Amino acid sequence: MDLLKQRILNDGEALNENVLKVDSFLNHQIDPLLMKEVGQEFIHRFEDVEFNKVLTLESSGIAPSVMVGLLLDIPVVFGRKRQSLTLSDDLYTSQVFSYTKQETNTIAVAKKFLSKDDKVLIIDDFLANGEAAGALIDVVEQSGAEIVGVGIVIEKAFQSGGKILRDKGYRVESLARIESMYDKQVKFVGDN
Repeated sequence: MDLLKQRILNDGEALNENVLKVDSFLNHQIDPLLMKEVGQEFIHRFEDVEFNKVLTLESSGIAPSVMVGLLLDIPVVFGRKRQSLTLSDDLYTSQVFSYTKQETNTIAVAKKFLSKDDKVLIIDDFLANGEAAGALIDVVEQSGAEIVGVGIVIEKAFQSGGKILRDKGYRVESLARIESMYDKQVKFVGDN
């Protein structure tokens, strides 16, 4: 997706060879027009499959997921990283390690929001080692719902997550695939 790639090049910052900062349009401040384009692109890429729910992880996956939900008029469910007093019983849970925060969180989704009758599209902001996507897949599998695919805004293709998920048979559609961030320069897969 050229618009997204251009924003990464113009406004993103490769802090080192593994960390890309995109807080001006995705991870802290959100560009709603860009997120609308991202949502439309996910809908286009998954137009050949039916799904009735979008699942993501708080917090940076919410914006692109909500755009898909809004455009298709379907619910968006997000895995909570912090449990509250209102989210305590009847939960699907899984563990996820965050490389950028260097911590492990238990994510939780209320059982009433996912059932065996659901067809779920998972969407997240980044795919690196596959930890977040793996935890969301685990939650969906616990519910008995069907996973129709995994949509990723930015994939760090030089890390193992995409290969792991694809090798397991999951359909992964990434809107921007980064080949490297050597010397703080972002290079996309397929660029010369």
